[in-house]
Parts: sequence; C-alpha cells; structure tokens
Amino acid sequence: MTEKQPYAVRSTHEGFEVRLYPAHVLAQIDVVGEPGAGASAAFGPLFQYISGANAASARIAMTAPVVLEPRSARKQTVSFVMPATMTAESAPAPRDARVRTSVVEPRLVAASRFRGRASTSTFQEQGRRLLDAVDAEGFSVTGDVFYARFDPPSMPGFLRHNEALVALAADDEGNPRRTAPDAAQ
Repeated sequence: MTEKQPYAVRSTHEGFEVRLYPAHVLAQIDVVGEPGAGASAAFGPLFQYISGANAASARIAMTAPVVLEPRSARKQTVSFVMPATMTAESAPAPRDARVRTSVVEPRLVAASRFRGRASTSTFQEQGRRLLDAVDAEGFSVTGDVFYARFDPPSMPGFLRHNEALVALAADDEGNPRRTAPDAAQ
C-alpha cells in the first residue's frame, strides 16, 4: 500500500478543511505542459530518482500525492512527496540535474477534495472554488493554489481523488489568520 502524506485536520469549513502538514521533503522537477501532460513528462525523471538514480543508489518508497504547482500558463513544478521518515539530510542527491529536493516547513493548508481527470480547466475551477470558500471564512492565504493527485493514470476519472490546496497564514497560536478583525467567524 502506498504511504500517504500525513497531516492533522485542524478544522472543517464549508467547502474545505484546514490541515496542519508537518515538515516534509519533496523531489521536484519543472516541466512545460497542461497538468496531465506535465505530470506525465515529470514522472519519468522523478520515478528514476526514487528507483535508485540518486547519489546513494537508494530505492525510495512511492508516496502519495503527486503535487502540481502552476508557475505560469504552461509551466509547472511537479513533486513527489518523500516518505515521512525522510529528512533534508537523509534525502539522497539526484543524479539527474533536472531533479532537485527541497524541504517544506510545517504549514497550515486549506484543502478541498474533488474527482476527475487532471485538466487545466478542472484544476482552475476547483482552485477558484477553494479560494472563494477560504475568502468567505476570512482567512489569509500565503501563496498560490496548488494541486494534489493521488491515483495512477489508469484510474478512471470519476474515481480519481484530487485536491486543491492553498497555504494559510497562521496566528501566534497556530490558527488560520483572518484577513481583518471583523472577518467571518
């Protein structure tokens, strides 16, 4: 069974939930193309990395999800989430210069689930819905919407588990920061 990235649900709201993700390591590559095609182009080099094309020749377990972060209209960063036990120090250096590893610090994220194939229009619509729901709660976001894909390409679209996510600003107690003192409660 594929390991899934751990998180803790902090609260549930209309259209999304707030999650706390612990620090984690990503193997990443930048690609050009639509979400589906871009992820396909990135899969080979990332899969080779976890299959042993790294400085330690180590095999790394596949973990879900695959994360897609749009950078422009046709460019995106595709990331494999590394197993929860991996740290910046234990992540082997990639042999392929296109692949890099990075550490994501603990963060609050708003997440909404949806089904379907990875198309630009579907992802954009789900991202808009998430931002509207987060805005309705009065939470402050700290970046752009990104997407998580949990299933292999062979999975029928109506069964696929995807998510739209956006990082949230946190207050001193680690709760989502509101955009204004009188924002929605």
